Amino acid sequence: MSFNHTHTSLALFCKVVDNYGDIGICWRLARQWHHEHGIAVTLWVDDLASFRRLCPQVDAGAALQCVDGVTVRHWRGQDGVFAPQDIADIVIEFFAVDIPPGYIDAMARCAVAPVWLNLEGLTAEEWVEGCHTLPSRHPRLPLTKHFFFPGFTAKTGGLLREADLEQQRGQFAPAPFLARLGLAPAEQRALKVSLFCYPHAPVAALFKAWEEGAQAVACLVPEGVAADAVAAFLDGAPGVRTRGALTVRVLPFLPQPDYDRLLWACDLNCVRGEDSFVRAQWAGQPFIWHIYHQDEDLHHKKLRAFLQRYAGGLDSLADASLCWNGVPGVAPDWPALWAALLRAMPAIAARGAQWQREMQANGDLAGNVLKFAAALRLPGGKTQV
Repeated sequence: MSFNHTHTSLALFCKVVDNYGDIGICWRLARQWHHEHGIAVTLWVDDLASFRRLCPQVDAGAALQCVDGVTVRHWRGQDGVFAPQDIADIVIEFFAVDIPPGYIDAMARCAVAPVWLNLEGLTAEEWVEGCHTLPSRHPRLPLTKHFFFPGFTAKTGGLLREADLEQQRGQFAPAPFLARLGLAPAEQRALKVSLFCYPHAPVAALFKAWEEGAQAVACLVPEGVAADAVAAFLDGAPGVRTRGALTVRVLPFLPQPDYDRLLWACDLNCVRGEDSFVRAQWAGQPFIWHIYHQDEDLHHKKLRAFLQRYAGGLDSLADASLCWNGVPGVAPDWPALWAALLRAMPAIAARGAQWQREMQANGDLAGNVLKFAAALRLPGGKTQV
């Protein structure tokens, strides 16, 4: 039996670890489940202040609120006593967070156990296909949790993508949007680059290559990103400065819909983590990914796995991406790397369009989660364990 979505509830538990990436993904999913599928969604979040930067409607001091049709609860800790009627039909932990023990105990007391999923992080590594949807029995309660992996193949959960995203992008007019952000006509005519990276990215070296290059570049940076390199370039200027061929402009931190528009409006997007990484893929423009750092350089393996799928034959993109992430073996010659990347931009854009078609064939993450949850329900209303 499948879920009747108009009478289905879903609880999504999120702890903000990567500043904005974790809550960014969860907020997009929560809205999509509610608006496209009619599901009553409760989003549990531990850091409402970070959430508010992505969604200005959020009240950072509220314990309980409704934002854009989604119930938002401030996740203050692991204490709490819950009853079966408090439990959602679908319970999702984002990226292996530990939901409150009292909530789990109440899940076990439900007449029909909820579907319990651990929504994992995105990776292109091959092992994901073998782990996607694997069950894990609770050691003491009659509950089973399933691991659900987003990914890049039909044997994974796919990528997050709203149904009307392509239509919105097709109707977008960049010039008024860029003017609203304060860009002068010369900046709009330049090659526009959005910059969203972690602090250890070699931004100063890239700025120097842009400054001394022949191509005019307008670099648009959300406030607080690459703070040291941006401050050094601005040298006291109030938020924007041109030096050589490079103009750097600091933007206010943008809500999610405007960040999507920024990606659409730029010719190259430097993105980080998972949320902006996926949005760059749907933006249809060339991008460079700054992957989240992991111990023992495990992130380098993940980066190579993605580049192997995405950047075959695009050596300039692969080299720039590896160097941007500090992977040994590529000389950090940013003038040469940038020149090669610039020449390859048409080919990279063509690959991006092809990639979008391939990813669309896998369905979308929110819809695939619901299909899997419905498939777990057996005749008679019992959840498969």
